[in-house]
Amino acid sequence: MFQPVLDPLGGSLGWSALVAALPLIVFFVLLGVVRLSAPRSGLAALATAVVVAIAAYDMPAGQALNSAAEGAVFGLFPIMWIVVNALWIYQMTVDTGHFEVLRRSFSRLSDDQRLQAVIVAFCFGALLEALAGFGAPVAISSVMLIALGFRPFKAATVALVANTAPVAFGAMGTPVITLAHLTGVPLDDISSTVGRQTPVLACIVPLLLVFLVDGRRGLKETWLPALACGLAFAFTQFACSNYISVEMTDVVAALVAVGVLVLVMRLTGVGATGGAGPRPTPPPVIAGGSEDADPALVERLRKRAEASEPSGSRPGAYDASEASDVPEGRGATARAYLPYAVIIAVFAIAQLDAVKEALAHGSVAFAWPGLDVADPVTGDPVAATTFTFNWLPATGTLLLLSGVVTAAALAVRPAVAVRAYGRTLHQLRWAILTVATVLALAYVMNLSGQTSTIGHWIAGAGSGLAFLSPVLGWLGVAVSGSDTSANALFGTLQVTAARSSGLSPELLASANSSGGVLGKMLSPQNLAIAAAATGLGGREPELLRKVVGWSLLLLLVMCVLVYLQSTAVLSWMLPV
Repeated sequence: MFQPVLDPLGGSLGWSALVAALPLIVFFVLLGVVRLSAPRSGLAALATAVVVAIAAYDMPAGQALNSAAEGAVFGLFPIMWIVVNALWIYQMTVDTGHFEVLRRSFSRLSDDQRLQAVIVAFCFGALLEALAGFGAPVAISSVMLIALGFRPFKAATVALVANTAPVAFGAMGTPVITLAHLTGVPLDDISSTVGRQTPVLACIVPLLLVFLVDGRRGLKETWLPALACGLAFAFTQFACSNYISVEMTDVVAALVAVGVLVLVMRLTGVGATGGAGPRPTPPPVIAGGSEDADPALVERLRKRAEASEPSGSRPGAYDASEASDVPEGRGATARAYLPYAVIIAVFAIAQLDAVKEALAHGSVAFAWPGLDVADPVTGDPVAATTFTFNWLPATGTLLLLSGVVTAAALAVRPAVAVRAYGRTLHQLRWAILTVATVLALAYVMNLSGQTSTIGHWIAGAGSGLAFLSPVLGWLGVAVSGSDTSANALFGTLQVTAARSSGLSPELLASANSSGGVLGKMLSPQNLAIAAAATGLGGREPELLRKVVGWSLLLLLVMCVLVYLQSTAVLSWMLPV
């Protein structure tokens, strides 16, 4: 049995931590400085981790390679199995035109652009994050905002800032599920703790969006519906993550939030189309300054999809020549919302005790061949060497079933559904490789002892570790563009450091994910996606300068929150 040593280099924890960090340094430098692609950066970092494991930690070469293989397989199943099937459902709605109906239904909810930003970027963006993640919310929300009249730069900025609070539970809970699996902390504990941190962001972000669109005037005139939306999302995210379903957290929160927002608009008249209450003049999308694109660009963006492919054939293919008040039959609107109702129904049924017990029979756990690793501190066998193939109750399988039901309910021809699935796999091919590589890297570092070494060294920060913990997750997502990847890279490190310093492992592991969501708007991938979707290629640095201040401000809020949760001041917020 292989048992790692925490200080393999001359008994020095500091020097050992520096060598153990080499794979992470390679990954971040190649990705963030050299601008190498994520798959290539991941492969280089993986190779570095294997070399360090063998040369510095004396890990048998066979075990090092087997740990990489287990991590890669875990990246494919269950992680990318979730993402592929979620995005497939979305792709079918685009191909059949139901997504366009959904977009028009949103545009009729309000003719006030400040609240349109909240509806589309925050509420619908959260729904897209829940189902797909990996850049889809930013790309789709920004183009939808342009179709509603926003200038490209403003649309991209709003979409980037909005993609925060839902990220930890995105892709049907993939980031927190990954975090729980790799750290060994129970998923319920991780989910409950994250669900007591990110809701604070949800209360702030809608107010921030209306401020971004119309400054102080927007905040003064629309604060009530924006705050109501944020509070509704926050409460629902807390309730679902703690008591109902990790996977459905953002789906339910997004639907409840938009429902409450519309209700408040109707009751107060603020922002409601045709409302009876005081009607603020819909603000122009702020003009002037370097952030405005050529007005002709807006029109080109609106017609781009129409000129290139049939409407609804791909994400962002919106026929903006149609006015937002085009009548839509109730049946067509109901069918547009049907896929999300099906997903909720399938997951709700899967939570029933009898069904859950039946699904459990489709789960197989086995020791990964060639791996025999002990914990560097306790000497006990490491749980991560056991692989669980829960093919039937897996979130991705339930999403696949939801997609089949959706296709039948919407009368999607089998050939169309199969083509949509193939196109989804093609679109995600590089993301699949990246996730598999990053998880392989995480497994090698965890099982060889590299992560434990870094964690014990960082534990020297003592009580200040709680304040700095979200920063580590923020840095990981800012560079990698994925909360899942950041959790894979730093989750075990956070838990190790927490146990060595006497802090709560659940708190610091969760802080990694909660802090990470605030790095999403700064990641090169998300900036590139936002720029490409809005026709602002080459202006990524401008977008970065526009959002970096908000990212740092919200990160400070999260750091203070986590620190206070580690003390008697806010420890009552944590699950008992």
